[in-house]
Order: sequence, then structure tokens, then C-alpha cells
Amino acid sequence: MGVYRRYSPTRRAVITKTDAHGGASVRVWRGAEIESVHALDAAFVDADGSTLALYGDPGSRAYLRSSAKPIQVLPLIERGLVDRFGFTSAEIAVMVASHSGEPFHLDAVKTILAKAQIDTESLQCGPHEPLHPPSAKALRQLGEEPSRLHNNCSGKHAGMLAVCKAEGWPIDTYCDPEHPLQRRIRSLVAELAGVGGPSIGVAVDGCGLPTFALSIRSMATAYARLAAADEARDTDLARAVGIAFDAMAAHPDYVAGTDRLCTAIMTAHGERVIVKTGAEGVYCGALRNEGRGLALKIVDGARRAQDVALVAMLVEFGAIDGEGLDAFERPPVTNWSGEVVGHLDAKFPVADNQ
Repeated sequence: MGVYRRYSPTRRAVITKTDAHGGASVRVWRGAEIESVHALDAAFVDADGSTLALYGDPGSRAYLRSSAKPIQVLPLIERGLVDRFGFTSAEIAVMVASHSGEPFHLDAVKTILAKAQIDTESLQCGPHEPLHPPSAKALRQLGEEPSRLHNNCSGKHAGMLAVCKAEGWPIDTYCDPEHPLQRRIRSLVAELAGVGGPSIGVAVDGCGLPTFALSIRSMATAYARLAAADEARDTDLARAVGIAFDAMAAHPDYVAGTDRLCTAIMTAHGERVIVKTGAEGVYCGALRNEGRGLALKIVDGARRAQDVALVAMLVEFGAIDGEGLDAFERPPVTNWSGEVVGHLDAKFPVADNQ
């Protein structure tokens, strides 16, 4: 069996690997019975890599996916392009976003492209319907097809194109892993995660850009070091992190959107907690002014479980109080008639006071 101790700044907890029912997990209840279980791997660490809490198998590897976006925006900021192009804080936030495709998201991406004098057709992210159901419905009612602007990663792509424009780098190959911008991003991921560059797995993300495979613990380390840099702001890179985090905290609606967890947490707690979702059950977070980071992976990649796990972990660590987040922490299970027939919740190993 694993062991667990509630987090406090002066204590450490180590959770050894257990099976899905005995270890950290998200449970799906129907009535009084557990119908499904989603196992959880997670880590909570200091910027120096010291362990605060581990769950499941934090050495397992996964792709950062969109949780990499606060790192992917850093080359733009550290090169002074915010001032050069006159990008606003909201536009920086949408560059870090997995946005819902609401009208204000699209307007921000259009403005980024206009300021950098880049055509929309240069975006190499594929189109998909807005993640925001009312916006998707409105698009269908107009008889319009989604464009590349509607892709939840269009802000990230627009920011990368602005870097290429400023640096004189090729625009048509900006998604290539060996493009100068992508090499710089990969080196930043390695530096922040405290790993050698060759150990990082590289594959193609859903939007066509490179995505990076690391251990869950290394992801948490990267976010802890982002938190430490945000607090220090003593180098160009650290100041860039601070600008990115300030933008996310000031404009959480641009980072995700209506009824999204990233937006809800940072609206209430952005001065202390920065969070960023990723696909396939990944979530990462930084505790500002504490130099601490966390990362989690729902082992089977279930989207329905990752929000539940993140809120439960942040509450467990005392980072947030969970007020107003019931819809994410304990979401209902409904049938086709809208009747509530169950719920989801998170389960952590039983405390051990050794």
C-alpha cells in the first residue's frame, strides 16, 4: 500500500504505486455504487526538485500537450516583442490559451496577426468547431464552417508566427521540430524540467506543433521553476515568465473560456495559482510566491476525470479552498432526461502518520 501525509510546507509525502482502486483515482458513481475508476499519476514538488507529494507512478511519461503553452510563449516575450508589436496582456493570455472559440478569443487572435502583419492563412492549425457550445451553435446557424481561427491553439500559433516575422525565420515551416523557434522552445522545456534535451520525446500535437514527452515529476518540476522565476523576475527569462503569468491571472477568460476550469480557478485565485490544461488527461499548475509546481496525468486520458483531480489536489495542498468549484470537484452524472443519477469525485490514499 502507498502512504500519504497531508501537505504542509515543512513536511513531505511519498505515495508509492498502488493499484487503481487503492491509489489516487477519480471515481465515477452511479447511485451508491462505483461504476468506473480512473487512476491518477501526479507529483507536487519544489523548484529544487524536492518532493512534497507523489501519487501513483510519477515517473511515468506523458506528453505535455497544451500544458506546455506557458513555456511556448516565452521566446516571444523574452525577445521584447510585446513592446515591439504592442501586444496587450489579453493577447498574451490568448497566446497561452486552449481557448473555447468565443468571439472575443477570435478577435484577439485576429489582432495579434494584424499587429504582426501576418495573414490568417499562415496559421497551420487545422479548423475545428468552437469548444464553447453556444458559439459552435451560432456558427452552424449562420451556415458557416469553422476556420483556423476557431482552433483552440490559434493564439499560440499566431504568437509563434509573430516571433518568426520579427526574427526573420521561415514562416512556412514554423511547425517543424528543427525550426529555430521549436529548438528554442525544446531547450526551454529541458532547462525548466531539469532534464537533458535528448531525453525529451517529441511528437506532433493535435494542432500540428511539436509536443514534448516527460515524466510527470519532470512536468511538475518545470512548473515549480516557472513559479520560482515568476517570483524572482531577475533575468530576461524570469521576467518573461512573470509577464506571461500576470497576463493569465489578469485575463483568465482568454486562457480558456466560459465554464472552463482554468478560467474559474485563475479568476478566483490567479494571484496565487496558475493552471493550464492539456489533452489526454494532463494538467499542470504553479503555486506563485511559493516556488512549487504540480502535474497530473489521468492514466487512461479521460477528459472527464482531470478537472476533478486537479481541484481535489489543489484543495488538498491548501492552494485553494474549492469554494464555487463544485461543478468541477464533484460534477454530476446525468441521464438523457437530465436526471442526476450519480457523481464523480477524487480519492486519495489513506493518511499514514509515520
